[in-house]
Amino acid sequence: MTAVDSDALVALLPHRPPFRFVDAVDACEAGVSVTGRYHVRGDEAFLAGHFPGNPVFPGVLQLEALAQAGAIALLADARYAGKLPLFGGVEEVRFRRLVVPGDTLVLDVTLERLSARGGWGVAVATVEGKASCKARLFFALA
Repeated sequence: MTAVDSDALVALLPHRPPFRFVDAVDACEAGVSVTGRYHVRGDEAFLAGHFPGNPVFPGVLQLEALAQAGAIALLADARYAGKLPLFGGVEEVRFRRLVVPGDTLVLDVTLERLSARGGWGVAVATVEGKASCKARLFFALA
């Protein structure tokens, strides 16, 4: 993977705060793979209720963060520029550790089996080098 213009790559996403879960991109090979980051600040509104006094970043949002990172790798490829990748499914999901305020999720996604209609990606989120979430993601292109 190569050095990237992080802001330009994040801007490829149609998502905006408060529902954008990629803060920066460290590396991207268009149409192949991406490494991004999301810092869990602790002031996210949903953390107030998940769980009061013991905030935990939800596993389903870890999956969303991984899907958004994967979308960056896809949208960086000229073949898919301007498309809308939609979360189509997920397989082989495993949550390995809690993610809490102050943690930075490192989001690694490798795309596979791309077509004009969608594709699959293998995704791993880590915190301090330890896996927090692993999954195989399916996306459809609208």
